[in-house]
Amino acid sequence: MTRERTEAVPTGPADVAPPAGARGGRLLRGTLCALVSGACFGLSGTASKFVMDAYSIDPLWLSSARQLGACALFLLAALVSTPGQVRELATTPRLLAQAVVYGLLGVTFSQVGYLEAIDLTNSATATVLENSSLLFLLVYTCVQHRRAPLGRETLAIVLALLGIFLLATGGDPTTMVVPPAGIAWGVAAGLATALISVLPARGLARFSSFVVNAFAMLVGGVVLVALTRPWRAWPQVDALGWALVALIVAVGTFGAYALYVQAAKDVGPMRAALLATIEPIVALVSSALLLGQVFLPTDLVGFALIMAMVFLTAR
Repeated sequence: MTRERTEAVPTGPADVAPPAGARGGRLLRGTLCALVSGACFGLSGTASKFVMDAYSIDPLWLSSARQLGACALFLLAALVSTPGQVRELATTPRLLAQAVVYGLLGVTFSQVGYLEAIDLTNSATATVLENSSLLFLLVYTCVQHRRAPLGRETLAIVLALLGIFLLATGGDPTTMVVPPAGIAWGVAAGLATALISVLPARGLARFSSFVVNAFAMLVGGVVLVALTRPWRAWPQVDALGWALVALIVAVGTFGAYALYVQAAKDVGPMRAALLATIEPIVALVSSALLLGQVFLPTDLVGFALIMAMVFLTAR
């Protein structure tokens, strides 16, 4: 999953309130968009797990395909909606450099970490661990404002750490029920997702999210292709496999993100983020029903603790 907190941009005079019916319509549309977006992200994680296991696809291969495919869709949307911004960003070296940093440290790092965590654990665990991004944002906020965490923020930190401990050990500190590397990649994906909210400089803030992410995913996709040379180990994928890869790109990346952006505009970024927390629930249920994944009681408690952290830090 790759999302950034997006503020809604007013399009009319500040002193003209929309009719009550229009407000209700936007609220309903935003709520549905956020829920569908979260569901798409969750199903995409389960589809990624199936594709990587069934066709022995390396996470880096899938990540490069996902980024380049989504880049094409983001770029098409950007060219249709804001072509002038595409030209400006493409011809301004300073802004391009910012997009490169954002693309590599934020978008690419988060996607690679997420898929590596899915490959080593499962989509539900990886998705929940990625939500540790809010924990990193909390730490960043406290350091930035030179203050100690508030009471509920301290509780959120404790809950997150306890949840990660339960996922990793099943409650027994002498054993590891999932590979430590899987936990590490999931937390790394959370850190990178937090960077997505922090890295974009003021120069990029005025650009459409479609434009910024088109360039970011292009940079990340090209770098991954250069490093992995996917043509040297092309996976044996049948029609079903390619259909699932296309679904991961079009629905689980571009479509889910576009819906999330619309939700943030309609209901605000905080409410959209909370509604989209349906993602780990969808990932858990779909993993159990479609892939036969079995979760321990301690896994479910760990999920609940980390999601409680999400709600505490998002207040």
